[in-house]
Parts: sequence; structure tokens; C-alpha cells
Amino acid sequence: MQLEEPLKKILGGNTAKVMAEHLDLHTVGDLLHHYPRRYAERGELTRLADLPLDEHVTVVAQVAKAAMKTFNHGKGVRLEVVVTDGSGSLTLVFFGRGAYAREKELIPGRRGMFAGKVSVFNRTRQLLHPDYELLDKESGADAAESFAGRLLPIYPACKQFQSWKLTKALDTLLDLFEAQGWQNIVDPLPPALREGRGLTELADAFRKVHRPASKADIEDARSRLKWDEAFVLQVALARRRHADGQLPAVARKPAAGGLLDAFDAKLPFTLTEGQTKVSAEIFDDLATEHPMHRLLQGEVGSGKTMVALRAMLGVVDAGGQAAMLAPTEVLAQQHHRSITEMMGELAEGGLLGGADQGTKVVLLTGSMGAAARRHALLDLVTGEAGIVIGTHALIEDKVRFHDLGLVVVDEQHRFGVEQRDALRSKGKQPPHLLVMTATPIPRTVAMTVFGDLETSVLDQLPAGRSPIATHVVPAKDKPHFLARAWERVREEVAGGHQAYVVCPRIGDEEDTTASARKTTSGQEEPTAEDLAEKRPPLAVVDIAAQLGRGPLSGLRVEVLHGRMQPDAKDDVMRRFAAGEVDVLVATTVIEVGVNVPNATAMVIMDADRFGVSQLHQLRGRVGRGSAPGLCLLVSEMPEGSPARSRLTAVAGTLDGFELSRIDLEQRREGDVLGQAQSGVRSSLRMLTVIDDEEVIAAAREEAAAVVAADPELERLPELRTALDALLDKERERYLEKG
Repeated sequence: MQLEEPLKKILGGNTAKVMAEHLDLHTVGDLLHHYPRRYAERGELTRLADLPLDEHVTVVAQVAKAAMKTFNHGKGVRLEVVVTDGSGSLTLVFFGRGAYAREKELIPGRRGMFAGKVSVFNRTRQLLHPDYELLDKESGADAAESFAGRLLPIYPACKQFQSWKLTKALDTLLDLFEAQGWQNIVDPLPPALREGRGLTELADAFRKVHRPASKADIEDARSRLKWDEAFVLQVALARRRHADGQLPAVARKPAAGGLLDAFDAKLPFTLTEGQTKVSAEIFDDLATEHPMHRLLQGEVGSGKTMVALRAMLGVVDAGGQAAMLAPTEVLAQQHHRSITEMMGELAEGGLLGGADQGTKVVLLTGSMGAAARRHALLDLVTGEAGIVIGTHALIEDKVRFHDLGLVVVDEQHRFGVEQRDALRSKGKQPPHLLVMTATPIPRTVAMTVFGDLETSVLDQLPAGRSPIATHVVPAKDKPHFLARAWERVREEVAGGHQAYVVCPRIGDEEDTTASARKTTSGQEEPTAEDLAEKRPPLAVVDIAAQLGRGPLSGLRVEVLHGRMQPDAKDDVMRRFAAGEVDVLVATTVIEVGVNVPNATAMVIMDADRFGVSQLHQLRGRVGRGSAPGLCLLVSEMPEGSPARSRLTAVAGTLDGFELSRIDLEQRREGDVLGQAQSGVRSSLRMLTVIDDEEVIAAAREEAAAVVAADPELERLPELRTALDALLDKERERYLEKG
């Protein structure tokens, strides 16, 4: 039996179809690598009281009591079954005629596995119409004894295919492998590494993870399988780094007395120690004859744009051109405006009144008029423009450079691999690459996601940045808090400042039905959390109108969102930056890069609908001047809910690195290496990048040594096979193109 063999050959067509459609499991290898989420054992079960809301779970518990109840004046009937694990309880609810059949099975004392989605009704956690499998049926008394003495794997499952069905499917596979002596299991770890690290063999790891006899078996299996994931991925990244190191590039050394020196001389402030250190790292890379691949990350407002601009100026000094790729037109225009303002006459090369050392800084976006676009393209191909700032329009075939030496990608996660690659291919030789992100990334994530990039970190804010106070506003529980929020906005405006109001949705003709969740049938009344979830997200258009008529009447309120025409967006931003608009009601188009130092207050509506990192980015738009900033997170979620806890975490710290760890701990691992990064399903199933820092770091060192000694892995065919399995065509392109 081969790992690549389709499951339908082993398990049958119907079973395989459900597993493929609902669990993304297609091959024998996929199922073998579908590891238990946890293990249940008698007397030591998951605390029922701690079950996460709105997640599909499988629990092992014992029936404590069961009662049939009527409602709607006797017209309806439901069975309520309370199960317990000794530390907490959970209610199972069944409606209709099926309740009578279940009443005969689910009697006190029975133990079973119960699977469903956790919800709350009348402050009681419940599973509505759960699937279940009893573990101590009369016909199988041995099952109870067997269960009492062994660890029971609980798999990530779904409504259509429960955990116990996965156990049965895996039993079929494991029995077949045992009968065949575990042939065709390719072990990717070099024997010397496996023995040196004291790791069990791969076949043994599969046995122990799916059929553990003890907790020690589980630890052995996990240690081994974590190493597989970390090592194979780090080998892929090490080979990418090695290949990049072989590529030629033009060394770009700034000329003394040139554009960079002239720019530094006119700066009205001193660079921070962090900016100076990171700039030195970048200029060292630019001076080599191999392409720079560097990630520049740092706190909101730490001065990344200044560092990137100095790198671009250095490349222009060395005779090359630099391109900055921004994810939105608003951000591209903002970068162009702020960079030309910082450079002054140095950005007017070739123009009357421009400095002798100056260069042209051009903007290129998809919405530009034909004449302006022709001028920009001509300036690029002739080399008149040393710096170009643009959106996806930069990567179109018509765009040609005279000598592209540096590509700066802002907010890397918003660009597809092909888009970045298309821009890098426009140089005569591979240009140097600087990737910027304003979302701080824990070191382990950087090593795993951006393992092919050298990393620079800016964790120091420039002098003059003000503190930002953040508070949660419970709009449902305490409506007078929301009224006070609008009073605070009026007070900031009265003090000569400006404010943002952020909403999750634009409004107008948007379809809101997808946002509203279906009500749970059979429940007499929804909870506060249900109501907050079911209501469509608040919209810019609606909120702006309400504020203008109500609490902010008399103030100059404008809207900004992605469906506006580019000229209209730019006009609003210009007027807001000039102080001609008091309150800007916007979507997340203002999330990154927008810099209006006079804006001191931000109210984020339905803040629970944003991620932790996104809230941190939004908050970074205020407090950018000398006056302190204020950020108010408005939510209708009840106290104690996971959403409110997330907001409390954001309010509790301004440390983006700490928030990124919280964010990662609350998200699934696939979000880290999933579609947002590589365009394919995550390869991480056992490894967690927050908890397994030591494994990742050690695997990175081992991988570097292996690739340095044998770049093509000719002496390690098993590792090459495992790498080919990881790097399907999409992922291979991702790693090649960076």
C-alpha cells in the first residue's frame, strides 16, 4: 500500500467522498497524517466546562440524568440529557420524534462519545442533536473494559464524519500496514540525525500516535512527527536560501556626497538606534553581488518607511532604480505623498527648482489617466525616475525599467507569490528584495513562514510618538458608555484634533445575509451572544449618516471606503490630512500606512469582528503626533465571551509582538502556513510554531548543514521523496518565487 494511494481504493467510494469533501483527506498518507487532537482516558477527560463555543467537539462523558420536556403548550417535545466528566457538565438536546428513541439509550450511567457544535442557551453549554457512540452497550461489555484501560484518540472531525468513524478508518489502514510489514513508508530523516536526536522510527511513530499504549508512546510519536514537519520544511527553505545565494546581482553601494547624504543632511530629526542598526544591515546586503532577501518587521509607527526610503535612495545613488509595491491605492498615494514631502526638492530631479542630486519619484496606479500613465512609464524606461511607488499596476507587462535594483514590498501578506515574482523579473539581473510588514511576527513564525529571508526588527518608536489609551466599550450591556464615546470624539475635535470611526462593512447594496447566522431551531430565545453574531456588521454608510444626524451633528463627517472612485478617495484623504474633515468614517482601507498626526481618536465599531493584529494596526493610526491617542473598541459581545476576551487583550497592551503571540495562539496553525502564505493547505499538523521554538531552531540548523553538504540531496533519496511530497507544484512555485 502506497501513501499516495487514493482512500477510495481502501475504504470505499462513499466514505472517501465524505472525507475528501469535508476533511480534505484524499490519500492514505493524508489520513495517516491526520493526528488525534487529544486523547481521552477514564478519570481524566477534557473539562466539559472549558469547551470552546461555536466549535465542533467530541467529548467522552457519562450520562448523569435525562428528562423529557414539553414546550409550546404541549405541542413540542424535547429530550434534555445531562452528561458529566466529573469536573463539569454539558446538556445534550434532542427535539421531535427522535427524542423518544434516544431516551431509551441515553439512561443514567451510560458512557459514550458525543459530537456536535457547542452553543449556549440560558447560560448552559449544550450540544444540539449531537451524534454519539455508546462505549458500554450491553452487547459489547468488553468495550467498556477495553476503554477503561486505554487511551482513546479524539480526532479533528466534522458533523458529516465523526471522530469514532475516523478511528475505524485508521484501524483499517493500520491493520493493512501491519500485515505488509510497514513497507513503502519512506523515512525522511537521515539515520544519523534520527539516532543522534533519539527519535523513534517513522512506522513506530504512526503506531504510537494512533494506537498509544501509554502517555509515553504519545510523547515519543509527537517528538518524532514534529521533527518530520520542522525538518522537511526547513530543508525546503534552506535549499531556497542556497539557490538564491548562487544567483548574481548588481552590488549597489551608495555614492559619497550623493542623494542619500543630501537627504540625511536635511532630516529634522535623528534616526533611532534601531533604524541606524537595521539600515546598516540592509546596506551591507545591498553591497554584495547576490540578491538581498530581507524581512523588515516592526511596531506600528516604528519608522519602517524611513528605513526603506534610505535603502531606495542608496540604490539610486548607485545608478539603479527602486520600486515600492503597496497593496492599495490609498496606501500607494499615501507613501508617494509622504516620501515626496520628506525628500522635498530631492524628489524633483530634472525639474525647475529641483536639487542637482535629485531624482524623480513617480506614482503608478491602475486608475491613473492615460497621459499621466504614459509620462510615468516613460520616466521608468528612460531611468529619469529613480523611485516608483505603485500598486499591482507596477507588475503589468507594459511596465519596463531602465535598471531595477531594489524591490520593496509593503505588507507582504497581501500579495500573491506570482505578483511579487513578476515585479522581481523586471530587473536585468535579480533585484534586491526588501519585504516589510507592520504586523510583528514571533521569531518562530518568522523562521517558519519567512525562513528564506534574513530578518530585521524595529522594536523602538521614534521620539515624539505619544501613548495610546485603549478601552473596550460594551455597547449592549452599558449603552451610556457608547454615548460617552461620542462625547469623547466631540471633545477631541473641540481641542483641535480629528478622529476615525472604523466599520467592518461599506453598506449600500452589499449582501448582508451571509453575515447573519441562521437561528438554532427549537430554541425559545437567542442569547446576547447569538444576537450580536446574527446581526449584520455595522456599515460605513449607515453609521456616517447616523452620526451626522445624531451624536456628531455639526461636525464635518466624511466617508472613505474601497468602492469609492480613486480620485474621490484621494480627495477625502487630502482634506482629512489638511484638517478640513473632523471625523473620517472608514473601512480598513486606513489600516496601514495612513499617517495623519493630528488624528488622536479612533472608535472601532463591531471591534469583535476584527482580528487581534488588525485591531493593533488600526489603533496605530492615532497617537502619531505630540498629543496622546485614544482608541475605543465598541462591541455588543457579552462579558466572558471569547470575542470580548480578545478585545480585552488588545486593550491591555501596546506590544505588537505580545499581541501577535496571542493572535497566533487563538488561530489554527494552518492560518500561519495556509493559503495566506503559500496558496496551499498547511503542512503543519503536529508542530505548533509558538510552542515548538526549540525544535524549529534545531531543525533549521540541521537542515542548513544537510543542504550545505548535499544541495541536491543526492545522498538522501528518502528526504528528497518527502520533499517532493511536501512541495507539490503550487508550493514549489511559492518557494522558488518568494
